[in-house]
Amino acid sequence: MTRVDFYILDEAARDDRFGLACRLAEKAWQQGHRVLIQADSEEEARHLDRLLWVYRDQSFVPHGMLGRADAALNPVLIAQPGQEPGEEHGVLINLAAEVPRFFSRFERVAECVDKDEDARQRSRERFRFYREHGYPLDSHTIS
Repeated sequence: MTRVDFYILDEAARDDRFGLACRLAEKAWQQGHRVLIQADSEEEARHLDRLLWVYRDQSFVPHGMLGRADAALNPVLIAQPGQEPGEEHGVLINLAAEVPRFFSRFERVAECVDKDEDARQRSRERFRFYREHGYPLDSHTIS
């Protein structure tokens, strides 16, 4: 069964959910996992693509846009709404407002929550969805 973790940035955190997604993607990739980051729009997907190039000076996370990048060379892929994950099934980092319909094919789902009140409310709704459907949940406060 898919394990679901909510990563919640505390009030003192400098990052937003996009920076947090980059940190989680880097960590998962370094641990040998393939990662799909689900963006909520094409604009967010492009923002993540740019951010993964520059978010940390001393690192590089091999990544690309789902459907455009060679999946064999890019262990981190960024999906736009409406795109199917193909063969991906490792770690799903969800930045979308809704629970992706294909989430259960992944071993793990990471939900990123920042200080934006609208985003927090949507994350509460996703938490209820996972809980009501019996998925194992855990929450982590990140500074």
